[in-house]
Amino acid sequence: MLIREFCVENFTDIPRAVSAGVERIELCDNLAVGGTTPSYGVIAQAAEYLKDYQTLLSVMIRPRGGDFVYNSHELKIMETDILKAVEAGAQSLVFGALTENNEIDAEAMNTLVIASQGLPITFHMAFDALANPFKAIDMLADAGIEKVLTHGSLLTKALNVEKISRYVQYAVDRLDFIIGGGVTSENMEELAKATGTSFVHGTKIV
Repeated sequence: MLIREFCVENFTDIPRAVSAGVERIELCDNLAVGGTTPSYGVIAQAAEYLKDYQTLLSVMIRPRGGDFVYNSHELKIMETDILKAVEAGAQSLVFGALTENNEIDAEAMNTLVIASQGLPITFHMAFDALANPFKAIDMLADAGIEKVLTHGSLLTKALNVEKISRYVQYAVDRLDFIIGGGVTSENMEELAKATGTSFVHGTKIV
């Protein structure tokens, strides 16, 4: 079964997504910069609206656009936003943090995971900037991260089916991969089959 995660900017498209029967929603703001943390009010209203449906609400935690290397002030912002997102009714969280050497910032991730209070976590497309993605898979799986969102390459290029397929095989039974970036309702089944995943993500999958 294909699990569709519809990426929405603020509340506006949530009713349409629900009417299309999507299984998951990734709620964020500022899609022009790849998505940032939505407001408390938006999260709360989305959670209230979705409580009568089976659609899971996943919330982006990202303090700004740009890279994924965060200073202590930005990490404190993310930690607070996580606590507020949980309070507002988020059912899953999406975040990631890297070092300047394009490795996972283990200390930052540990802090953010603790703040998440056991909610399922997706490591977002910061994954595609990693110097050693297979080492990162081991680290993320050990940290209890449930899913990774990936394009397999730069977003200016086509989805790297071959690379993602290797990720999926390497991570089998430890974490799942969600494919995103250029995934649409027309090609999602073909791409999911080619990569070996059941999870697809995007703004055009419905």
